[in-house]
Amino acid sequence: MTIPQPIQDLAAHGVSVWLDDLSRERISTGNLQELIDERGVVGVTTNPSIFQAALAEGDAYDAQVDELARDATPVDEAVFALTTKDVRDACEIMKPVFERTDGEDGRVSIEVDPRVAHDTAKTVAEAKALAAAVDQPNVFIKIPATVEGLSAISQVLAEGISVNVTLIFSLDRYRAVMNAFLTGLEQAREHGKDLSTIRSVASFFVSRVDSEVDKRLDAIGTDEARSVRGKAGIANARLAYQAYEEVFSTPRWASLESAGAHPQRPLWASTGVKDPDYPDTMYVTELVAPGTVNTMPEKTLDATADHGEITGDTVTGAYAEAAEVLDTLERLGISYSEVVDLLEREGVEKFEKSWEELLQGVAHELEKAVA
Repeated sequence: MTIPQPIQDLAAHGVSVWLDDLSRERISTGNLQELIDERGVVGVTTNPSIFQAALAEGDAYDAQVDELARDATPVDEAVFALTTKDVRDACEIMKPVFERTDGEDGRVSIEVDPRVAHDTAKTVAEAKALAAAVDQPNVFIKIPATVEGLSAISQVLAEGISVNVTLIFSLDRYRAVMNAFLTGLEQAREHGKDLSTIRSVASFFVSRVDSEVDKRLDAIGTDEARSVRGKAGIANARLAYQAYEEVFSTPRWASLESAGAHPQRPLWASTGVKDPDYPDTMYVTELVAPGTVNTMPEKTLDATADHGEITGDTVTGAYAEAAEVLDTLERLGISYSEVVDLLEREGVEKFEKSWEELLQGVAHELEKAVA
């Protein structure tokens, strides 16, 4: 089956399409392979919410849960074993893509325990443990872009471990993430690591920005407020790409690139449209730019494959317009810094809640298995 034209067009314009979902059922039924073959998927991202949903449904995990129960495995270790197995198996499926793209794509991400998001040392230890357990060259370890996460990002990269930085909402924090990436590569070079084997993406969240900003715009209710509904998320992301272009054209980056390093690609996350009034492919078609990743829930992937209109680069010529959107929000009394700080806090809390639900669910399954 031919990959749909909109997906081909995204690839032609430098956008890698990743799936923002994973489950054992997707792996065992061949569905993940189908998405590679028929939808042009070249990577996979996961998070605690995705694993919680996967383990809550069906019986695909029963055999491993039974085995873990027989061994009296503590619940934290059981969750670690269950999730790393899925990611290890997905890495195997993705390996041909990884090899074909020289390591750029074919990646599968797994996130550190979100409960350690504000503890640098524990994040580093967890990242190393996940990388060792999955033991695949195409794994990405996801680290939240909290203040405490920044140092962890540098330390993990310095070990030669590839990193997906997640939960980025603000332009200032994104610049700090890119600095942490460069610092990590500089340390890796000092340690004698092969920089060409280290990859990274920076996951900049999009739709959640609109959900929060639109709520505030609706409360204002003026014509000017209505005129910028649904524009903040894309504007924020476009200005992030402008920052990316600036950072990766500096002498500091050139020095690393000459040593074999690859740039940290911007990844558009949270690209499922939450407001039914908006086009269901909005966060795909409006964020087309070279050297980016768009990780999509399957619903968004299907919509894009079916009727996405890819017209070329929709980012680099729109910086002035994007800046005007953010200026308008400030003029209306909507604080950018307040919004992005809130979204980061809520993002970490949401993943912590999902992790707790995952732990509770696995504990229940372990108890059932030994009953």
